[in-house]
Amino acid sequence: MRLTDEEKAMLAGEAGPARQWAIKHQIAVGDFFDAPDFVPVGQAHIMADTESLGEAGVVWLEELAQLPAADRKVRIPTITDPRGLDFDSYKRLKQTDTMAGLEARAIAAFEALGVLMTNTCINYQTILPPVKGEHLAMGDTGVVIYSNSVAGARSNFEGGPSALSAGLTGRTPRYGYHLDAHRAGTRLFELKHQPRDFADWGALGGIVGKATNSYWGVPVITGLSAVPNSDELKHFGAALASFGSVALFHMPGVTPEAPLLTDAFQGRAIPPATPVTKADFDAFYAGYAAKGDKVDVVVFAAPQLSLVEMGQVADLLDGRRINAETSLIVTTSPEIKFAADRMGLTGRIETAGGIVASGVCFYQSYAREMAEANGWSRLLTNSAKLVNIIAGYGYKPTLASMQKCIDSAVAGRVL
Repeated sequence: MRLTDEEKAMLAGEAGPARQWAIKHQIAVGDFFDAPDFVPVGQAHIMADTESLGEAGVVWLEELAQLPAADRKVRIPTITDPRGLDFDSYKRLKQTDTMAGLEARAIAAFEALGVLMTNTCINYQTILPPVKGEHLAMGDTGVVIYSNSVAGARSNFEGGPSALSAGLTGRTPRYGYHLDAHRAGTRLFELKHQPRDFADWGALGGIVGKATNSYWGVPVITGLSAVPNSDELKHFGAALASFGSVALFHMPGVTPEAPLLTDAFQGRAIPPATPVTKADFDAFYAGYAAKGDKVDVVVFAAPQLSLVEMGQVADLLDGRRINAETSLIVTTSPEIKFAADRMGLTGRIETAGGIVASGVCFYQSYAREMAEANGWSRLLTNSAKLVNIIAGYGYKPTLASMQKCIDSAVAGRVL
């Protein structure tokens, strides 16, 4: 890779051992992907929950945190994905003090590095929204696809060490979605059935994701009867990334790089359209059907809820009570949790028997251990991303609308 004088100095250790490690790591990544050089980035987003880090990962962060301040502080705004637990609610979820202790150590280390503990996968809705053309180093797949597609910014999926490296160096290897050539559409999908709610938007992401099934695939979606809002695009993108490893999509007339269909394909030949029909949606839902089964836990997470979604959950729960044998968990960002507390939304949800957890996401919160401790098996959610992930933690997942999730939580069985 071609290095600037500043990058050569970092590689030589002149900016301290943390930046030396970071640039070496990034050069290895860049060499693997044939990156010619580095591109400056405006912000970094780190996925590093303690379940993934483990004891060894936290010790490594603590070693970095012991370096002199000038050598260890990140150079650009660097923020975090959801954490492993919420200190205010972890005991109600039967997470352990050992988990909490590891979490506290990780937080202290990150703070010593100058990382902002935002603890969110919806930073594009709450912190510092990306802008068109801005180069970023984002970790969470839902964050990457939203930043690339809806905002028109430029990021690859960055692993935890790579995102931290970007924070320390202020740059990332120039490959993949930092390049124009990789941002052209590769598949065309035409909607013949319109999504009606967040679960439908997630189902659409799952359908298109499974059909695309490639990090380098860029699906283009046409046939929309209305412009989707931020939450709808959030659920669509999160599921698309989860089911297909997709990092970018275009919707002509909606997303910024595709004013027209021809723009989505950068003037290249437009491929034949693959229709997405009601039968496709029905088949997707059927793969997770469990009508009549006892519901152990209803989860609203993956991605975290916006303030609007928090209000919708509260409205649906007003005057009702969750079944005594069913748990209901809502996860949101710390900023949204503060606003929800102030507006009384948290109180309304918890009065009905729910738990509102701040700064976490369910599958990153020792989900298997929670299942064992609470006796959970059947999980109901309106997040298609979550149903795709959570079976790997021992759950039996079912996808349904927010309305049906709430109704089922009250009834104690899948309706």
